[in-house]
Amino acid sequence: MTATHEAAERLLSDLVRIDSVTPWLIPGAVGEGEIARFIADWLADLPVEVTLEEVEPGRPNVLALLRGTGGGPTLCLNAHADTVGYANWGEVALVPRRDGDRIFGRGAADDKAGVTVALLALRSIATSGKRLRGDLLVACVVDEEGASVGTADLVKRHPMDATIIVEPDALGRMITEHQGFGWIDVIAHGKPSHGSAPDEGVDAIVCLAEIVVGLDRIDREVYRAHPDPLNGRTVFHTGTIAGGTDYATYPGRAVLGIEIGTQPGETLADRVREIEGVIAEVEERHPGFRGEVRVAIERDPFRAAGHEALAAALSEASEHVDGRPLERMGMNAWADSGLTQGAGIPTVMFGPLGGNFHAPDEWVSLDEIVRATDILEEAVIAYLGVAGD
Repeated sequence: MTATHEAAERLLSDLVRIDSVTPWLIPGAVGEGEIARFIADWLADLPVEVTLEEVEPGRPNVLALLRGTGGGPTLCLNAHADTVGYANWGEVALVPRRDGDRIFGRGAADDKAGVTVALLALRSIATSGKRLRGDLLVACVVDEEGASVGTADLVKRHPMDATIIVEPDALGRMITEHQGFGWIDVIAHGKPSHGSAPDEGVDAIVCLAEIVVGLDRIDREVYRAHPDPLNGRTVFHTGTIAGGTDYATYPGRAVLGIEIGTQPGETLADRVREIEGVIAEVEERHPGFRGEVRVAIERDPFRAAGHEALAAALSEASEHVDGRPLERMGMNAWADSGLTQGAGIPTVMFGPLGGNFHAPDEWVSLDEIVRATDILEEAVIAYLGVAGD
């Protein structure tokens, strides 16, 4: 185990300086091309097979394969190289800053810390002189913050026996289930009319406001009142709103964008039915109004299965390095683990402590990066086995 604070801070800081905002979220954003080239160059001196697999134009997954001697499984360490935007923070978001144990910067935690942990663990193993029986694949994927086209492409192209999604959480924890989600547009169709002719128009914005109130009621009475024991309260929040044409006209159309969660055992169809129930109430109160639900993206919940050997290796490594086994936890957010497990690949999530995700002053614990690297390295070796042992 050779991870150092200096090496971790240097690599993470270099990654934070590279703009890698996913264009799925921010049209015109630069994407992951530059950071992919940096990662490939960083790997160039290692005895690994490095491949850049373009998922969309200029947006490659970086794959680093450390081949074993044969007879063992293939384990993937998956971390995403993209980030959300930083307009609410400014250009300082790309200037890494250390304050005590914390490194600040856009993506410092989510998920350039995960990339750092996976790459440092790979370097340590590849230069240790040990020959693994199984293959280790490190995948630095694109677009997890968007439609997850990187991991979707990865699981189609590359067979693997297990995956560790390296995402920020906290040492002492291993995520074995989390919520799914949907990004949904709720469209209010009214009838435009002159502002002086209220009897001729149907105000789409007023009707949409009533829908928001109805959804908030479900959130308060159902989601908040009955949280999942592991994954917490079902996610619901408004995200975007647009509508109307001018001050003098009753608005004929308005659109609300929402994010809404699903717990294991649920589907997004369950949430859509709830939304449609609220819409039906508003339609009854406002003759001539029509509501519509359009699903922009849907992701299933994650619940680990077939992961017992991987979880045991990771937990034993944590006990050895950090003095404690891993507590199995849930999460009220989503990650690419939903796609890998959905493809039949046993999956768990593990990563270092961070905070202020998607917000100004995003940070990650440098000490936890180092310890997470050591834990991951030991777990990989235990799971894949060493030739001759």
